[in-house]
Amino acid sequence: MNRIAENIVKFKWLIIIIVLSLTIFLGFQISNLRINADIISSLPDDEPVAKLYKDIGTEFGGNDMGLIVLETKDVFKPEVIIHIKQITDSIRYTQGVSTVTSLTNILDVKSSEDGIEIGKLIDENNLPDNQMVLDSLKKYIFSKEMYKGSIVSEDATSTAILFTLLPDGDNQAIAKEIKDKIVKMNLPGTLYFGGLPMMMNDFNDLIISDMVWLVPIVFIVIMLILLASFKSFRGAFLPLLTAALSVVWTLGIMSFAGYDLTIISNIIPVILLAVGSAYTIHVLNSINHIVLQDRKQALINALTYITIPIILAALTTAIGFISFVFGSYLTMIRDFGIFTAVGTLIALLLSLFFVPALISALSMYNKKETTDKEEKNAFLTQKILMPLAKTLFKHPKYTISVWTIFLLLCIIGIFQIKTSVNLTDYFKKDNPTRVAEDVMQKKFGGSLPVFVAFKGDMQSPEVLQMMIKTEHFMKEDPNITITQSVAGLIEEMNDAMGEGKKIPDDKAKIEQLWFLLDGQDMMPQLANDDLTKGIIQSKFASADNKDMEAFADKMNGFIIENQNENYHIELTGMPSVYVKLSNSLINSQYSSLLIAIIMVVLIVGLILRSASKGIIAAIPVIATIIILFGFMGITGISLDIATVLVASIALGIGIDYSIHVITGFNYYLKENGDAEKSIEQVILRSGKSVVINVVSVSAGFLILLFSQLVPLQNFGLLVAISMFGSGFGALTLLPAILILVNRKRKITAKNH
Repeated sequence: MNRIAENIVKFKWLIIIIVLSLTIFLGFQISNLRINADIISSLPDDEPVAKLYKDIGTEFGGNDMGLIVLETKDVFKPEVIIHIKQITDSIRYTQGVSTVTSLTNILDVKSSEDGIEIGKLIDENNLPDNQMVLDSLKKYIFSKEMYKGSIVSEDATSTAILFTLLPDGDNQAIAKEIKDKIVKMNLPGTLYFGGLPMMMNDFNDLIISDMVWLVPIVFIVIMLILLASFKSFRGAFLPLLTAALSVVWTLGIMSFAGYDLTIISNIIPVILLAVGSAYTIHVLNSINHIVLQDRKQALINALTYITIPIILAALTTAIGFISFVFGSYLTMIRDFGIFTAVGTLIALLLSLFFVPALISALSMYNKKETTDKEEKNAFLTQKILMPLAKTLFKHPKYTISVWTIFLLLCIIGIFQIKTSVNLTDYFKKDNPTRVAEDVMQKKFGGSLPVFVAFKGDMQSPEVLQMMIKTEHFMKEDPNITITQSVAGLIEEMNDAMGEGKKIPDDKAKIEQLWFLLDGQDMMPQLANDDLTKGIIQSKFASADNKDMEAFADKMNGFIIENQNENYHIELTGMPSVYVKLSNSLINSQYSSLLIAIIMVVLIVGLILRSASKGIIAAIPVIATIIILFGFMGITGISLDIATVLVASIALGIGIDYSIHVITGFNYYLKENGDAEKSIEQVILRSGKSVVINVVSVSAGFLILLFSQLVPLQNFGLLVAISMFGSGFGALTLLPAILILVNRKRKITAKNH
């Protein structure tokens, strides 16, 4: 370590030039970084439900369903019909749109003098402008199940325009274009924009807003805390410079490697600003404690002391992030883990190489040497850390007892944790997107698409009858009100022919009816060209996880019972995806946390050459995780795609404090052989940097409370709580354990 420290000082200018060159190169790459809030693109390719969902999008003209609701006093007015037509045409002629369905272009099947007539509900070229005609249209629409509550609300005050987007387009950009065009029309009435494409576009805007406003605020807050703590420009500037460079490098690498910013990875800058500054804080704190006339030698000695603890802290933090690679259902969570770990290691390298090189090159040493007398007079040391050290040594058992009682109370809360995967819940209650989703749920059966895929002969009476049976079973669930399939169209046509609302038993009859459907706009959405596959489309109204899970379980049971060799049935859609995602959140939490704990204990144990020390170092942070989960359960904060990250992050970051305490204790114990004096020295020396780091990191994460996204608000609060917990545990619980362990060793040694 001493040789490495000497070389850092020796080659300081080379290190500075390399860092500046890489920063310029990677900084230019950031301009190419794209934002992708689409959760669908993050679904795994090898999981059956997700794969089928993506395949349906490819085969049936897109699964990305958007919904626009126009709310007025009465839909059945001439001017409102014109407005619906304008919206429909605007969407239809937008590049990237697969289909659009509204009151002015929806298919209609009815009987005529010639037997059956298939056309549009309304003649687009001759819109009704007579109120009597519109009243008659209203009566007709409410007499047909396929329109009521699907295209017009039951109170006739709202109408829905549905559209699907092609699978390979930039759906967020298309959704934005559609929304902008319709808003510019400045139509009377109230417009609501919902469905996944619109939601992803809004996520995109909120991510940009958070990045633009929150990251600078985090930077300023941490800077003010560091200025107050170190009372020097160097103490504030260098940690933030390190963190800022690690953010630039990480985002540059992401862009260069072809990755996008997502709803999860947009918090990487905040994490790195908070975490990346920690290692430099410890380096500066170490330098401040070594007082020599030869300042260059003081810098070398400080680096020699702090290098191993910082490397150990960074490795364990990176492991906390890397653990997300294992068991995560969404690829965006895996990518987040990889790049946050990369950013952590970059911050480590900059703290150990760039910061000392800069201090040496620019002579940024302390102008005022720190003396023991001045240190003892400091408020933090004299009023907090010194009394803490004395209290711990007097009452280690009481300290552990208080922690134990508190943890037992928190364990009760753990059993009350719920999962939340519905994207609507990620918006604030007054957000227009959430308001729109509530309207769509109440008036049009929600916006969550449901698909039941059939493989078989789509003109077979048996297959079509099974599709109808499936639709009837789906509608038994209160959250399914409308279903649509080619079987339903055949049934409607047969009824219009006067032969009853049923599927004909004769395949030839079905083929005749099918001939009349050929060329209709909606057919590619319902069956493929060679008629070997078809789907039932529907929407799910509830956003509750339990409702979605119950529906998926019932449907899968029904499918198993009714499967045969003539057709194959599969269920997919957003409720099924959400159920998989919900289960994966719990599994991912267990697996990533278990992997992180094992790896952290192993690495700490190996570097400290003691398995018991590895376990002891992990105790405070494991206690913090129990507190974290207990708090979530008691306060009702759900486990979602953001909060699932917190425990492993708390472990990775929180273990740093324990590492600095236990390595410092070992260092002083070897030096003086006195456990009491060693505890006092380590709390006075490492305690200051731990407190500064806890306050600055927590403050940085608490800024996320001002995020526009609910999961990120919860994420910021939980990380801040975990930082306080792990920092407090490292300065109370861990020293108490070390005191008791070393007391026993002394007693054992005396007996021998």
